[in-house]
Amino acid sequence: MRWLRSPGADDDKRSMGVLGVVTGSERYPGAAVLGVEAAWRTGIGMVRLWAPRRVQDLVLARRPETVCHALDDPAEGVDAWLLGSGQDARERDPRLRSLLLEALGAGSPSVVDAGALDLVPGHAGPVVVTPHGRELERILEQLGAPVDADGRMRAAAAAAALDAVVVAKGSATHVVEPGGPTTRIEAATHRLATAGTGDVLAGMLGALVAANAGAAREPAALASIAALAVALHGEAAAAAVADGRPITALDVAEHVPGAVAARLAR
Repeated sequence: MRWLRSPGADDDKRSMGVLGVVTGSERYPGAAVLGVEAAWRTGIGMVRLWAPRRVQDLVLARRPETVCHALDDPAEGVDAWLLGSGQDARERDPRLRSLLLEALGAGSPSVVDAGALDLVPGHAGPVVVTPHGRELERILEQLGAPVDADGRMRAAAAAAALDAVVVAKGSATHVVEPGGPTTRIEAATHRLATAGTGDVLAGMLGALVAANAGAAREPAALASIAALAVALHGEAAAAAVADGRPITALDVAEHVPGAVAARLAR
């Protein structure tokens, strides 16, 4: 399956992709737990987390294989970045702002969510942003672009203005590359309408981008990777709800390996 592969005899943790993660906060530490969990379960070789100590402790309690760094450690040694989940730009301190800008300016592919979306203008490397509806409206207002359009047109306007791939989340998710086509992906289940599922998607997408960092420098490839992440996210959720049961975001993450295996077997 394109963008997915099983490790071979010559692979190691670095050849399977290294994802740098700057997510979570004192107020929303669970976003980092969910994103890191999802990244590992998608098949990444290594996850490195930059976060406050409380966030690190919670992530390590769930995923002890994660490599943790303080917010003032250098932003280096990764293939791609996941930035902003579980953060609020209004509460961002100077250390976090500096780290996010360093990551966005490093030239590596980045997945940008929630509390880092306002920093995307001026990014140096390939970027995919993952706003929900209200966040997309705020992006367009910040850029002075019209917001009174349908979801596809708003996503296209943001992609053009930011020079970034946009994953506009909703019951139908629109994946748009700058000046390119739109992929529409219907929700596999509306049980995804629960807190934290966006953090799971961001972690999955970050893992896929890190594993395909070279290809992800091309907008069409980055959009294709993003569309695969959205589809896998839906397939994992559909497996989690099997008989219509309510689910949590962690349930979705725990079903990601099965969704990946099913894709690889096609």
